[in-house]
Amino acid sequence: MSYFDVASAAPLHPVARQALVAALDEGWADPARLYREGRRARLLLDAARDAAAEAVGCRPDELSFTPSGTRALHSAVAGAAAGRRRTGRHVVVSAVEHSAVLHAAAPYDTTEVAVDRRGRVDPAVFAAALRPDTALACLQSANHEVGTLQPVAEAAAACRGAGVPLLVDAAQSLAWGPVSGDWSLLAGSAHKWGGPPGVGLLVVRKGTRFAPQEPADERESGRAPGFENLPAIVAAAASLRAVRAEAAAEAARLSALVDRIRARVPQLVPDVEVVGHERLRLPHVVTFSCLYVDGEALLSGLDRAGFSVSSGSSCTSSTLTPSHVLKAMGVLSEGNVRVSLPPGTAAEDVERFLATLPRVVADVRAQTGADTVPGAANEPAATGSSDDAGATEPGAGLVVDSLGKRCPIPVIELAKVIGEVPLGGLVTVLSDDEAARLDIPAWCAMREQEYVGERPAERGAAYVVRRRV
Repeated sequence: MSYFDVASAAPLHPVARQALVAALDEGWADPARLYREGRRARLLLDAARDAAAEAVGCRPDELSFTPSGTRALHSAVAGAAAGRRRTGRHVVVSAVEHSAVLHAAAPYDTTEVAVDRRGRVDPAVFAAALRPDTALACLQSANHEVGTLQPVAEAAAACRGAGVPLLVDAAQSLAWGPVSGDWSLLAGSAHKWGGPPGVGLLVVRKGTRFAPQEPADERESGRAPGFENLPAIVAAAASLRAVRAEAAAEAARLSALVDRIRARVPQLVPDVEVVGHERLRLPHVVTFSCLYVDGEALLSGLDRAGFSVSSGSSCTSSTLTPSHVLKAMGVLSEGNVRVSLPPGTAAEDVERFLATLPRVVADVRAQTGADTVPGAANEPAATGSSDDAGATEPGAGLVVDSLGKRCPIPVIELAKVIGEVPLGGLVTVLSDDEAARLDIPAWCAMREQEYVGERPAERGAAYVVRRRV
């Protein structure tokens, strides 16, 4: 079995396991107490804080440990906004921030800064979103779904010039190095770098206005009330130091493997879109989407074949809503696969994945009838029956009724009938699946057809496509 989902959670690093076991014996006492056991626990806590601060690039007294990375982000947004409440209630975020940031920012007057098709913010557009009443700006160091690196240093410089603190979600990047730039707040999560779950870190640099919104507590500068999970904190700091020592060599090796996947997947599997930035990216993450594929079936098939991967497809989500990251990028969401390689991944494992993927995709497409789509799986073009597509409406061309059908069926039905209309003719797809709003325009871009637009329908929406090729 090959675990290719460290962007969700990394396996416990051996150093973390050793530190955790040792701290269970030595760090069980209350570090706030003055007796011997408490002093010993305090020494462990201080050493862990020093090690984590060195890895982050901040002062130890600027760093607090929290119960999770999500809690760190929520505390950062609430505390920074409260500290600058006289300035205003405006918060700037990128459209691809982690949902924890977007949820925390929701009660405020929020401006979402768009990203390009590779998932990257334009620093000039980010700077232009800052206003006199902006209390906080938020920009991740690297995207959790597609691995794209963000221009944090440039954004931090703009924020500093405007007198606005910048919060950086560094959960995905801390294992690979410190975050550059003059940022004000930073959050991370230990289970992303091989530490134990249940440990986050929050950095608030000196001079940043911050009013903790947690219940009053003297622990962790009032930013994370409650008794510290000292053994887990010690293990988190030890593992961060360990993965940093290995980072340079692993980054070069894993990046080469990711380049291999990025290049080979489109050659091996027809109708695939590789997403994310090809150069400015995390070394271990690659994401791609497969046309005419049910994401849940694809992940299940890969799991049976021995590969654990993740997905942003709506059909793998209980909400049936496509990933907000893929939506913001305007890329295909159906059949989405995120591969994030753990340290130590062997080239042989990657080659085995590349050998397995085409068969699994072909099997999933066959289950939905997508193997008969003209051009899919290198099949020759075929004409379908207009009876299969629904009735026509005056001025609407061919109408495909996909109401009640979920991703990827609306796109499959569109692909099967596009050849029935003359060049310049229209096809209207009726769909109440949220993913269609993203996947039909993405299909048009991949197939060089014209996406005319969307209009309301009695149920769902009507998506109009003009045949160009």
